Amino acid sequence: MAAVIERAPQVFNDKERISIYQPEQTGLIYPSVPKFATPAEARQHRKERLVAACRAFALEGFDYGFAGHLTVRDPEHPELYWTNPMAVHFAQVNISNLICADHEGRVVEGDYAINRAGFVLHAAVHEMHQDIVAMCHAHTEYGTAFASLGKGLDPITQDAAAFYEDHVVIGDEAGKVAVEVKGGHKVANAFKGVKAAIHQNHGLLTASRHSIEAAAFWFIALERCCKQQLMIEATGMTPRLVTTERARYSREHVGSDYIGWLHFQPIWDHLRVTQPDMFD
Repeated sequence: MAAVIERAPQVFNDKERISIYQPEQTGLIYPSVPKFATPAEARQHRKERLVAACRAFALEGFDYGFAGHLTVRDPEHPELYWTNPMAVHFAQVNISNLICADHEGRVVEGDYAINRAGFVLHAAVHEMHQDIVAMCHAHTEYGTAFASLGKGLDPITQDAAAFYEDHVVIGDEAGKVAVEVKGGHKVANAFKGVKAAIHQNHGLLTASRHSIEAAAFWFIALERCCKQQLMIEATGMTPRLVTTERARYSREHVGSDYIGWLHFQPIWDHLRVTQPDMFD
């Protein structure tokens, strides 16, 4: 079993505070963004969180056959990325069956095959946007349904405001299975400066410049927001939208990569205790 990197309590001072949620009071237990002495430590951390993200997707019911792929860039070799193995249920992903691939879709470490559609989409995004660390996609029930509408999320709640002016709707290659490289490039073009995309007639994609934890949480949140908007629209009533000023204010405070990472910490803590086989 691989060693698990534990999070230690951290005391923040004003200079280190990047979010209003970080405590000003000293001596309190609060999640800290880890720092690593070596690339090997950083790699192990990313692989563990990638597995946890897959397990979280299983808990959310995001599985759909072999569809769905999560990726995180290797910290030492940025031209490589780690991903879940082809045709393995999210609930059965662990450290030992992860695979590492290059932007050509060639597996350089691991025993399993790579998902062709996943390679086409994710490799294109990682290659075009060197700042993107991680990316998530799955064929979810509500996200896929919402994607058929060809429109973005409305700021109907504080949670939805986290995506206000921070997601795009991609019409290119709508409904066409992404197995050709040019299709991946069209999707990648849309990911400049945003954390999420709704690919028409396909589904949801999220990306993070911070961590796989942030990308995974924002995917979970985006699916939830799609569900809520579909439920509201089904009533036939018109919701009262959050104003532009308030939506931007909320996004600033609850829509950052750091906040996505922070939201994932309780999920990580739950999974590492209840599913220790993740680290096999």
